[in-house]
Amino acid sequence: IQRLKDKCGNRSNASSEVEFRGAIGHLLGEPGKGLRTGLSMNHNSRLDIAASAAGLMRQALSLAAHHATHRHAFQRALIDQPIMQNVLADLAVEAEAAAWLAFRLFAAVDRQEASESERLLARVGAPIAKYWLAKRAPAVVVEALECHGGNGFIEENPMARLYREAPLNSIWEGSGNVICLDVLRSLEREPDSLPALFSELGEAKGVDRRFDAALIALRSDLPELTRHEGQARRLVERLAVMLQAALLLRYAPERVADAFIASRIEGGWSGHFGDLPAWVDAGVLARRAVPHL
Repeated sequence: IQRLKDKCGNRSNASSEVEFRGAIGHLLGEPGKGLRTGLSMNHNSRLDIAASAAGLMRQALSLAAHHATHRHAFQRALIDQPIMQNVLADLAVEAEAAAWLAFRLFAAVDRQEASESERLLARVGAPIAKYWLAKRAPAVVVEALECHGGNGFIEENPMARLYREAPLNSIWEGSGNVICLDVLRSLEREPDSLPALFSELGEAKGVDRRFDAALIALRSDLPELTRHEGQARRLVERLAVMLQAALLLRYAPERVADAFIASRIEGGWSGHFGDLPAWVDAGVLARRAVPHL
């Protein structure tokens, strides 16, 4: 070991520079197929990253909701202020959608030996979830930190550690561009993965007209999105959001799915938080996120 790397975060998980001198190596897989052998392991560990990102979102949300419940300004708790309610509710919707996406794909991995459709869904879904949740985690953490005000940026506040930790998920097991290109390769090398993906999305058809319209539009746009490598990120984002919407429609409370689709799919989404429509009961969604200690 030459040295331990002085990382800006993730310090309890040591990273080092090493030299191998006279080391013994054992061949895994076929000669000349080392990268493919390694990537077969990366496929499952990418789901670990997706779950890690979802967990970071949930922890950041819990800390922000707890703080907003006990911090008062202008004679009211922060969580009773309409604009803070909207922010917390939006964070809660994001965190719940992240959890459903990660755990649905873990279920697909569990079932892949018995079901070809589940294997295909896991194959293409793992990089989709890894890319999108890793990208959303830093945005959630930054917004949750801001809910604490200046104290969120102090080292003894746990938000500071989450702030340094969150970006790493986008780097581990393949950075964003690598992951999105892997999605394109998966769709090309395993053509049946696309029908498996749309079969999963189709399980939510008929529940919400906005989702149904977005599904039709996705099918129409897919040839163009898959034709150009430069559109890979746009493709993966749309697939991820549609998968999240489908899962929320099937399994989450109606108000959560409704808020997600209204903000993320119906149109005009900025990607920032606190942008839920006025008719969404943000107070209920915000208080639902408060941890019970």
